[in-house]
Amino acid sequence: MTGYLKQSPTFLQFVTFLGFFFGFFAVYIAALGYITPIMTGRDLAALQNGNLTDPNLIGYLKITQFFYTIVAYFVPAALFAYLWQPYPMRYIGLKSAPKGLQIILALLAMYGALPLAGWLSEWNQTWPVPQAARDMQAQAEKLIGVMLQMPTLKDLFINLILVAIVPAIAEELFFRGILQRLLIRSTRKVWLSVFITAILFSAVHGELLGFLPRVVLGFALGAIYVISGNLWLSILAHIMNNGLQIVWMYFFQHGMTKEDPSKDTPIAWYFVALSIPVTIGLFWALSKKSTPMPMIEVVKEEEEEINEDENL
Repeated sequence: MTGYLKQSPTFLQFVTFLGFFFGFFAVYIAALGYITPIMTGRDLAALQNGNLTDPNLIGYLKITQFFYTIVAYFVPAALFAYLWQPYPMRYIGLKSAPKGLQIILALLAMYGALPLAGWLSEWNQTWPVPQAARDMQAQAEKLIGVMLQMPTLKDLFINLILVAIVPAIAEELFFRGILQRLLIRSTRKVWLSVFITAILFSAVHGELLGFLPRVVLGFALGAIYVISGNLWLSILAHIMNNGLQIVWMYFFQHGMTKEDPSKDTPIAWYFVALSIPVTIGLFWALSKKSTPMPMIEVVKEEEEEINEDENL
């Protein structure tokens, strides 16, 4: 099987993958800068800093967010997987549908990581970050708040697709399906690679005051993939995490709950202490229902296939 990226040095694979990311990201930024004034009558900075009350402008922001997710994450990951070998779905871990019990265990494990993420978020908010970073995050939260205004049930479904489902698929393909796999191939250290990927996953979102909780959630998503070898489970867990926030926001806006999901709620330390062993137990149960250590095994199989090709 000549001509595929799997036969290239790992460093070259990293360069290729990052080249895809930065290349498509640059194309997106250039296109956005050109199209935005035509579509809205103002540049992107003015649009983001302005008073967003026009539903058409809010809709435009949602569309730009959708294309950002597709162009920056989904396309580079899909292209890399396609060029990796003749069976890209198998490489990424999307070939087989997960079983019902695996889905339940993965979703429960993801849910079990939320208390620790929330608890660390409280500490993260006290970090002495520059005022510019706080202002940037406040602006991002303002934009998110505007985009998540859901006066009708239709708006809820649109946001579930644009904010929960599409980003979950694209980001899991990019970070867990490709980047984490490349790190494992480079280091041969599975959990170190999962942790590094989680850090990069959080850093890309650019929120210093939300850095730690996103690392925890990214690690949980990476662990689900490593333990199960099935990226569908990480995608479903990611969708659940994003979707819960959106549905909760919808309930709050319509008076079905009095707890504002955009505000941090204090979490008792003993609740966090209890959730950690429970979550570890759920991951252990998932491992018993899945192929053990699939990432290491796949790396070995790839090396054997390359050696066979070279001997032909």
